Amino acid sequence: MTDTNALRIIPAEEAFAVPEQMAEMRKVVENWSGGYDPDIFLWEKMLSGSPLTRRLLDLDGERIQIMDEAGIAMQLLSLTSTGVQMFDPDTAVAVAEVANDRLAELIGRFPTRFAGLATVAPQDPARAVKELERSINTLGLNGLVINSHTNGEYLSDRKYWPILEAAAELGAPLYIHPRSPTPLMAPAYREDHLEHAIWGYQAETGLHGLRLITSGVFDAFPKLKVILGHMGEGIPYWFYRIDWMHDMTKSLDMVRAELQMKPSDYFRRNFAITTSGVNWDPPLKYNLDVLGADNVMFAVDYPYQETHESVNWLRALDLPADVKAKLAGGNAERIFKIKAPAAA
Repeated sequence: MTDTNALRIIPAEEAFAVPEQMAEMRKVVENWSGGYDPDIFLWEKMLSGSPLTRRLLDLDGERIQIMDEAGIAMQLLSLTSTGVQMFDPDTAVAVAEVANDRLAELIGRFPTRFAGLATVAPQDPARAVKELERSINTLGLNGLVINSHTNGEYLSDRKYWPILEAAAELGAPLYIHPRSPTPLMAPAYREDHLEHAIWGYQAETGLHGLRLITSGVFDAFPKLKVILGHMGEGIPYWFYRIDWMHDMTKSLDMVRAELQMKPSDYFRRNFAITTSGVNWDPPLKYNLDVLGADNVMFAVDYPYQETHESVNWLRALDLPADVKAKLAGGNAERIFKIKAPAAA
């Protein structure tokens, strides 16, 4: 039987903010004149001074207290969505640099409690590559995070491929974190606020992941590793139909990139997923079955989800000890190159 108290737990999608990001987003919100926008709506909540605001900005107080109470060894941190992707390029680059410096400084103070993903400004691919190189080679961060679309565009667009190429060459895993659907898509979700985490996030981010596959990105960069949260943003459940339709629709003269493998094969080879925000046994067991135990990681999605609920669910899972250890933190250590603690 697994000793649940001995699990090394490393949740892999844990958000933070820095004051500079908050200050620049406040300017964006205050100057917004484009009517309802789902990302602006969310940022109004995050800037409101609520407990959510406090928890995003807190790095070494309540955050560590909650980690200790729940038995979390380490958090893998990423700058909260929408990162720097709603700023003009110069502002985005500047805020990304500050956020990465702050993250590296925090890890330096608490090397056994935090690891982190770099923020880059996709709206300026050349400078994004430079910042990624600095973040990995100089700051020692563990990968990068991009919050899905940037100005309604996806990383499958070839102008963003230099970022993907650099991530592959650096061995830097890319976490694609959700944001609200693109401006073209958002109105269809507007009624009942379906554009947020209830449906819009996974629909938008799942589309992004599939576009990476069908665009041929992984034939060009076979070593690129992409992580999707929320049990894979829906993609693994559709493997059969995606593969079948991708092959069948060639006969309908639909124009798609020629791929070397089936779409699901790329997902199994190039993707890993986290459990963030889905503390439920059936989808976990399904994904362990179709993806394998090496490709699924635990995450809380702090502070947007409840830490204790997530950890209690993890501890109660009826899984073999080796699988549970991989899920809890072993896969995160391997994929994100997080150093294991020194032997006592």
